[in-house]
Amino acid sequence: MATQSKISPEEMEQFYENSKLAGVKPGWLGRGSQPPPKTQPFLWRWSDVRPLVHRSGEIVTPDRDVERRTMRLSNPGLDYGTTHTITAALQLLLPGECAPAHRHTPTAIRWVLEGEGVSTTVEGDKCYMERGDLVLTPSWTWHDHNSEGDGPMIWLDGLDVPLIQSLDANFYEAFPEDQQPVTGVGESEKKYAAGALRPAWESPNAPYSPLWHYKWERTYDALYRLAQVDASPFDDVALEFSDPATGGSVLRTLACWIQMLRPGVKGKAHRHTTSKVYQVFEGEGYTIIDGQRFNWTRGDFFVVPSWSWHEHGNESEQEAILFSIQDNPVMKTLALLKEEAYEENSGHQPVTEVFSGAR
Repeated sequence: MATQSKISPEEMEQFYENSKLAGVKPGWLGRGSQPPPKTQPFLWRWSDVRPLVHRSGEIVTPDRDVERRTMRLSNPGLDYGTTHTITAALQLLLPGECAPAHRHTPTAIRWVLEGEGVSTTVEGDKCYMERGDLVLTPSWTWHDHNSEGDGPMIWLDGLDVPLIQSLDANFYEAFPEDQQPVTGVGESEKKYAAGALRPAWESPNAPYSPLWHYKWERTYDALYRLAQVDASPFDDVALEFSDPATGGSVLRTLACWIQMLRPGVKGKAHRHTTSKVYQVFEGEGYTIIDGQRFNWTRGDFFVVPSWSWHEHGNESEQEAILFSIQDNPVMKTLALLKEEAYEENSGHQPVTEVFSGAR
């Protein structure tokens, strides 16, 4: 029942005008309404973006002014970002180039898509990158990228910039030289890649994984072995890259997953308070997000917004492999992580439309 006002309509109008002039807003206006989420489900086709990434090599050079030659995956529902917490971009480095050393408060990951002969140096540790490798550049760690190869390399950058900007904590510092001193080659991998085993004399307590570099051979071997014994009803064969010191996520704000959809798999739908950016590493398949079907193939990227019903499927005769960046460490820390299974229609959503690519 509406509350009866004790003042006239003219006085009420004046009250609201005075409130506006004073910079305050009555809390009962709009009470109970929930603004719709801004992040939209979307798919970027590799066949569309790859030529543009290569063409960018003719437009700019990653010098001190440009810093990084990147093409961001821009979500049509956002002013900035791929989701409300994650920005993803494609970075290109050509033979002989150096993306100068710097550090920043946003955390970043690198997922290598194609090419060879490029290294990323993190805090003096030189990591040679190959397709399928994951390289971490945690918050406030010095890092630079250098090409010693004969061809271009493209990788996916994932950063928590939208989240850090919302906290007014985005800071940056350039290294005095283009390249930082190299103190070792693959040191973090040699020390920590054994996973359950680590140097007995160390007790790492950094807010990120002491392992910078996760090699594809180890990743796929673990994925293949898991497929022999277990799987999720929602994501099929899925692994999270973990911090070997804690067993938790590799970074405080970002998690990375690798998952295999075996031939013929039709995963059930669920939703959670985590947003995800996916890259199709191998194969083809589909994902249904809130009733909209997204057909994807090797190299494509797509977004699943927070609290959106989604399910993955593979109708082909070959395995499909998906890499994803997620913000679930933040949701866990803030006790906001929630998940719900889709109960109707045996766990599968009805398809109401098919994504066409038009914005």
